[in-house]
Amino acid sequence: MADEPRTPRTAETPDAAPTRREWIALAVLSVGLGLIVLDGTIVGVALPAIISDLGLDLTDAQWVNSLYAVVLAALLLSTGSLADRWGRKRLFLAGLVVFMGGSLLAAVSVDAGALIGARAVQAVGAALIMPSTLSTVNAVFRGRYRAAAFGVWGAVISGAAAVGPLAGGALTQWASWHWIFLVNLPIGVLLLVAAAIVVPETRGRKTRPGVDVDGALLSAIGFGALVFAVVEGPDLGWWMPKSALTVFGWTWSEDAPISAVPVALALAIVALVLFVVWERHREKVQREALLDLGLFAFSTFSWGNLTAAMVAIGEFAIIFVLPLFLINALGLDVMGAGLVLAAMAVGAFFSGAAARHLAARFGAPGTVLLGLGLEIAGTLALALLLRADSTGWVVALPLIVYGLGLGLASAQLTGTVLQDIPVAVSGQASATQSTVRQVGSALGTAMAGTALSVWLAVSLPAALDGAGVTGAAADRLAESTRLSAGTTIAQLRAQGAGSAYGERTPTVIDALTGGFADATRGALLVATVFLVLGFIGALRLKRAAELS
Repeated sequence: MADEPRTPRTAETPDAAPTRREWIALAVLSVGLGLIVLDGTIVGVALPAIISDLGLDLTDAQWVNSLYAVVLAALLLSTGSLADRWGRKRLFLAGLVVFMGGSLLAAVSVDAGALIGARAVQAVGAALIMPSTLSTVNAVFRGRYRAAAFGVWGAVISGAAAVGPLAGGALTQWASWHWIFLVNLPIGVLLLVAAAIVVPETRGRKTRPGVDVDGALLSAIGFGALVFAVVEGPDLGWWMPKSALTVFGWTWSEDAPISAVPVALALAIVALVLFVVWERHREKVQREALLDLGLFAFSTFSWGNLTAAMVAIGEFAIIFVLPLFLINALGLDVMGAGLVLAAMAVGAFFSGAAARHLAARFGAPGTVLLGLGLEIAGTLALALLLRADSTGWVVALPLIVYGLGLGLASAQLTGTVLQDIPVAVSGQASATQSTVRQVGSALGTAMAGTALSVWLAVSLPAALDGAGVTGAAADRLAESTRLSAGTTIAQLRAQGAGSAYGERTPTVIDALTGGFADATRGALLVATVFLVLGFIGALRLKRAAELS
């Protein structure tokens, strides 16, 4: 009976109380969602250990984080449509299997290429899981129960994202970085069994013929090329080539008249424009389309998605940059860094619990605005307070404020975005929202890494020069520190007076740490700009919700 297609609640029974089994199903789906959100952030605090163990450079490190989000973003529209067509429970179960396979491959990786490839496999599984969870919740819970269900869903997103660094720190320090992936296997098995028993099968109504393969390819090419350009820009050159690019044995020469980056950007723009044109054509000829552009006729959906993208960019920029600063520059161990970053989880926990009550008083859009205001205040305070000699508490306190805002905004944003969307297209709408979030998270990591790299290229030589360390050796040291995302600082700290700089080693470390702090502040200011844009979007969202 658990595998029989379930008829979603309709307007005739909007307030029908969910059964106990459906509430348990919500818990199972939420844990499944939490697992893949957690995996998007758990890697951050373990990155310094992975960089050191596998010999990654800064670009490799960005791809370990970004590729997961890129592949996820590229596939979500397709898997959302598949969930509506083939059954959301079925895709959820398939996604768990693929995700566990990718986790096992990641755990046994021995080099950068193997780890990055394994992250791509994980992302394929996550792309099957994510739209299945949200669209099932949207179909099963209606009326006054829907707000509570979406509150749980949003709180899981913010909570899992915030807990990830602490979990990553604990597993890396007390076991090894491999366990941040191995832990997914027993949890995944339990979820498989529980979902098979309690999660109802739901489907959307297929009213048009065909499968939109071209749309899937165009969206994947567009999003992938966009993030590739942002990630690789600092190393390959934004216009003129700075280094060669080799892909599958084919090389873009360093002597080429133009870098691969602007070509990738142009490809992204062309592909995404063609995607929109193609989706409009599919709608015109009444064929099945990957993205129902009519969804954007709902202003709450349009402004809500814009807000979600900006929030994701800001959030993942912070999660990428801070672990590198805390571990490599400040010299904290991975558990210490995880505890500092867990301040976000503390804030998100308290605000997530209060979000429903605040929403009852100020409305969901008003609560989102309050949350974004706190996020901006926390991030800006952190950017202004951060110094080379900062203590963990100086970093943690603004993160608590940021976490309070994250819990409020995430918990209420999802339900607001989907409040006007018909159940029949909830799979597409859910996948679209998830895609926007994942594109935002990929761009957040990419832009933070790019901002950090660009700033380090300026701040490190200046800091070394100010400390009296000059010449070609200083230039090589600055470049090594930039490419290693600060791992060089940790190595010098471990070598002490035995390093090539002898008794001057502490002076060199202080200079590099100061330069890294300057670059981290710059990256945090970039994150703040995007959160401000999200706040502006939330103002429009509030107005749209009041008019709908």
